Amino acid sequence: MIYDPARANPLHGNALLSRDDVARAALDLFKPLLPYFSEGGARVRLSAIGAHFDRAAADLEGFARPLWGIVPLAAGGYDFPYWDLYRRGLATGTNPSHSEYWGDISDRDQRQVELAAVGFALAMVPEHIWEPLSDAQKETVASYLLSARDKEFVDNNWKFFRVLIDLGLTRVGVAFDRSKTDRYLDEVEAFRLGDGWYRDGAVKRVDHYIPFAMHFYALIYSVLAKHDVKRGEAYRKRAEVFAVDIRHWFGPDGAALAFGRSQTYRFAAGGFWGALAFAEVEALPWAEIKGYYMRHIRWWSQLPIADRDGVLSIGYGYPNLLMSESYNSAGSPYWALKFFLALALPADHPFWQADEAPAPSFADPVPLKEPGMVAMHTPGNVVVLASGQQHDKMRGANEKYSKFVYSTRYGFNIEADDRHFAAASFDGMLGLSDDGVHFRIRETLEEALIAGDKLYSRWRPWSDVTVETWLIPSNPWHIRIHRIVTPRPLQTTEGGFAIERSDFNSDIAEQDEARAVWRGRNDISAIVDLSPASRRMGHAISPIANTNLIHAKTLLPQLRGEIDNGCTLLAAAVIVMPVSDPRKVSLGPVPTIPDLAELQKSFSSSGTRLALFDAG
Repeated sequence: MIYDPARANPLHGNALLSRDDVARAALDLFKPLLPYFSEGGARVRLSAIGAHFDRAAADLEGFARPLWGIVPLAAGGYDFPYWDLYRRGLATGTNPSHSEYWGDISDRDQRQVELAAVGFALAMVPEHIWEPLSDAQKETVASYLLSARDKEFVDNNWKFFRVLIDLGLTRVGVAFDRSKTDRYLDEVEAFRLGDGWYRDGAVKRVDHYIPFAMHFYALIYSVLAKHDVKRGEAYRKRAEVFAVDIRHWFGPDGAALAFGRSQTYRFAAGGFWGALAFAEVEALPWAEIKGYYMRHIRWWSQLPIADRDGVLSIGYGYPNLLMSESYNSAGSPYWALKFFLALALPADHPFWQADEAPAPSFADPVPLKEPGMVAMHTPGNVVVLASGQQHDKMRGANEKYSKFVYSTRYGFNIEADDRHFAAASFDGMLGLSDDGVHFRIRETLEEALIAGDKLYSRWRPWSDVTVETWLIPSNPWHIRIHRIVTPRPLQTTEGGFAIERSDFNSDIAEQDEARAVWRGRNDISAIVDLSPASRRMGHAISPIANTNLIHAKTLLPQLRGEIDNGCTLLAAAVIVMPVSDPRKVSLGPVPTIPDLAELQKSFSSSGTRLALFDAG
């Protein structure tokens, strides 16, 4: 049988227009896992791919993560015919004398992450997963969960995992020390920024964990912890404010902004919209919330996100280990099923009754102060200028957090070889090399400021080289200005946006001094040099395959040049857009570089240090 990418997705063929369609999707995503359940039901091993934690924890991950979709499905009145399998697995996995035992739990253990889904199941549908157990099995399960929640959790969104386990224990009548729950809920408050944003723990970073973890769990708590009215109301109010900002991380076609780690969780990003409905938070009109929600899952239904047998792959738009993290096992992608929380609501809920409304259009750039971003709504796409963030050292961390610009339609590239300067993509980045082989890009920051809809950062690719970068929206273009002070000559490459590459070399490249353009099948991407002194040369390249999150093969315009020691000013205007016939489309007028003195003045008079970098 010829591989059909359209069918490498359990959502293929589902119109995804109604509640019943969404329920069918949840079940269709689960069914390919059935052959991989162990005899005792506790272990789900999907491949030989490993993560930094042990195999037993990875097998538990494969067992537990589908519950994020199964539980709302059942709570909403739909039939899930495999509860006996889950009950058997729960009983054997928590039994130390059984061969499928998940293992003892230590502090900051991956098992704590996965048991949050079990706690959620006990809290929501105990009649399916708890009540049919024997008394001895209940005691075994309860002991295992108590062991998990009595250990220490990682100092970030993990703190909510104890809270979710505790919600389940409370629902089934198991006693525990409530003070530990309250302590974690209090400590989460220290992660707050403004406008409903959080940082994810002590690290100076915001990403999709804010909507699909911090707010997602808090909204579940606001519904299930009926005794804690004060906290629940605070969580709902924060989510209401946050929704006004996070909608700018979603494109008009439903695609989410590809930014940060854990992109393999895919449509978990849309779970926030379902969580708003679950918690009765009409942050936007229900029709708009439903539009963001449904467009998102339909966007994912068109991509080859599963293997041949329908099991979700590690990757984003296609199977891809290059973009993964060390904590991604084969079962990790099933956190995507967080998307289905809204299924717990009845069919007559206003969310399900509403007709989808399109995303509103925004003619002007939208500053997002807390994450240090500026969003531009362009045709078929949202372009987000980014100040850059601090991050842990993970694979591709610089590409995931520190590019100058991100996009809902085009994703971003991960560099495949940090010892091949000439072959690097540098999409949305400035690459610097002092030997023509190794290279540096923006990583951590010394300073990050926002002034209206403009961004500034200062960074050091080497200890003796300083780069100041200004990012300026000029819709549909954006302008980048870099002032580089270096004691030695450097080679430079700056990239625009990567677009999909067609087969048979049917795309059209334009490259000359100060300009590079790619005209693809459906998109046009260009970068134009605005540097006031020597001009850089345009290069239209095809990056290394399988480096982009969405498309396995891409095209990328670049500017390349050399700078002398001393102070050099580089500037560029960048544009990307979908068009019906890229061969006939003019780029239109190219914006001009603003006066740098006036730009600096605006930052000195109205620029503010980003709160994210003051937190913690």
